[in-house]
Formats: sequence, structure tokens, C-alpha cells
Amino acid sequence: MNFELDEDLIVLKRHVRDFVQNEVEKVVMQIEEENKIPEHIVEMSKEMGLFGLSIPEEYGGLGIGMVGKCALYEEIGATHNGFTTLIGAHTGIGTVGIVEMGNEEQKQRYLPDMASGNKIGAFALTEPDAGSNATNLKTTAVKKGDQYILNGTKHYITNATEADIFTVMAVTDPSKGAKGITSFIVEKDFPGFYVGAVERKMGLHGSHSAEIIMDNCEVPVENVLSSEGQGYVNALKILTNGRAGLAARNLGSCQKLLDLSVLYAKERVQFQVPIIEHQAVAHMLAEIAVEIEALRSFTYRVAWMVDEGQKVIKEAAMLKLFGSEVYNRVADKALQIHGGIGYISDYPIERFYRDARITRIYEGTSEIQKNIISAQLNKEYS
Repeated sequence: MNFELDEDLIVLKRHVRDFVQNEVEKVVMQIEEENKIPEHIVEMSKEMGLFGLSIPEEYGGLGIGMVGKCALYEEIGATHNGFTTLIGAHTGIGTVGIVEMGNEEQKQRYLPDMASGNKIGAFALTEPDAGSNATNLKTTAVKKGDQYILNGTKHYITNATEADIFTVMAVTDPSKGAKGITSFIVEKDFPGFYVGAVERKMGLHGSHSAEIIMDNCEVPVENVLSSEGQGYVNALKILTNGRAGLAARNLGSCQKLLDLSVLYAKERVQFQVPIIEHQAVAHMLAEIAVEIEALRSFTYRVAWMVDEGQKVIKEAAMLKLFGSEVYNRVADKALQIHGGIGYISDYPIERFYRDARITRIYEGTSEIQKNIISAQLNKEYS
């Protein structure tokens, strides 16, 4: 396995780090208070090509492989997770379906604008009755002439208020179960498509999740992604592909928490010595460092497997499980090291602590990842 980056990626990684430290970090409290990513940060992200990480160069993107993307996600993850999620959801589950499964006409039509960030992508699977049980979809798609008519409601859709292009899963044949689900590319301006209530969240401020409502929404037949009946398979592929990237974002947040915790422990004096000299604190720092290195190695191993075209269903689920659990443990220890100041919202620890919690839920809960892992083990040993 080779995780080394070429010179262009090393330079880009340095630019992203500078952007995060010198621009995004300046506005993190503004994001928290206004629940919005400042427009100049979005525009600078577009100029750097951050919205086109997953999109091939022939469609205007950077065409970066998974190892390279993880290197950049690690830098992006070191700042406000609302900003991280805007970029990550677009370059991950928001675009990968069209990149991997779209036909040439669909790619030509949608990817250039998505690569530039002029159009944002979103992934719409979850419904009120279909979260972890993704086969229990109620959204229907009925073919009428040269279009499908979609009816149903999705919720918790990340980037819903910003997105222009949605990958939507709907039932085309209820008699076939999972094989009766089809995926569609749906534009926000299609007749019958509406963005509903925006959800107020515990964390990820600046990243907006909302309902999307399809009321006799008219979708052209040429907007079927892959083919009819492949929607559930497509959804699993899209989610699996994105799990290394999600782990890399978690990794960046963990490293930031370690950096903050070590610096604080060296400065904070109790009982006449810096608290880093107290064994209880020193051991927590050591435990954080070990978990980060384990997550880093695992992340780049799975990313390399993706780039090599290997099957990663089990490994991606393991990584999503491990990465989200590590992030939560690291955030908890970082807050404990900081003590009372870590609980105050004027400081970043409290924000990371809140933001970490959703990672064990979205894009497949920890429990669902365990189901996937055990199912793959059952196949391997049969």
C-alpha cells in the first residue's frame, strides 16, 4: 500500500490547510451564531476547487482519488463541522452517484456546474418511516409517458436548502421490495418539488437539513440514474463509497482536538504544575493520540482499497463505525481535559463535542454498520 501524495496534491493540501486556518477559523463563531456559512467562504471554496474533488477533470473537477480526497478532507475536518459537512456532503453522497452511475449525457449536463460549486448536490434517501430500514420507502414513482411522477416526503436531507441537484430514491414497483426501488436525478426547479421545514439541530450549525416534498413532481425518464430497479443497490454503493471520506473528516476533527488539548494542558496550571504533568491528564492525551493514529492508518488503507477498485463493503462499514466512535471518544476526553472551559460555548471544544454526536447516526448508524460487518463475515465463513 502506498499513501504518498504527488507534488500537486501536497501543494493543494497545504493551500487547504492555510485556507482553513486563516479564513474559515476566523468565522467559526459567526457560523455558530448565524447558522450560515459566510458567502465569501463559499466563494473561496469554489475558487479552490473544493466542490469538484470527486468529479473527473473532463467535467471540470479535480478528479482526485480517494487517498487524495481523504488527505484534503482531513484538513477540512479540522475546522467548523458545518462547513466541513457542506463540502463533504456535496463531494461525497451528493455527487458520487452521478459520477459513478450516471450516463454520459447526465454527466455532461450536471457535473460541470457541480464541479464549480455553482450547483450543489444532495442525497435523498431517508424518510419518516425509512431510516435504518432503507427498504421501507413510501416515496413512489409512477411512469407516465416520457416522465415519472414522484410523490412522497424525505427528511433530514443535508444541504437541502442549498442544493440544486438531488439524488432521490423512490419505489417504482412495490411488489419487488428492494429491487423495486429506482434512483432519480431531481432538480429543485422541477414542477412539484418543494423544500419543507428546516430542522433545528443540536450541532452542525451552518449545515442545513430539511424536508423535501414531492407532490406530483415531474421527472423526465432520462433522469433515471442507472436503470429502473437499481436504486437500492445504487444507494448502498453511494454510501459505501463515501465512508472513507467521512472517516477522514472525523480524523481531521480528532487531530484538531488533540492539538487544542495538548496546548491547553501545557498552559493550564493546577497544584503548581501544568496539568500535562498530572498522570490522569497525560494518560487521556496518550489514549487520544493512539486512537488517532489507528484511525489514520485504517482510513488511508480503506481509501487505497477504493482507489485499487477492491470490494470494501465490510471494511468501509468497519471504518465508518470506528471513525465515528473514535471521534466521540476523543471529543469526550478533550472536554474532560479542558474542564469547565471546555463546556463553555465561546470555546471550540463544546462545539466539536456537539458536532461529533451525529457521526454515529448519519449515513448509517453504528448499529447498522455492525449489521453490515456481521453479514459480510457470515458470507466469508459460509
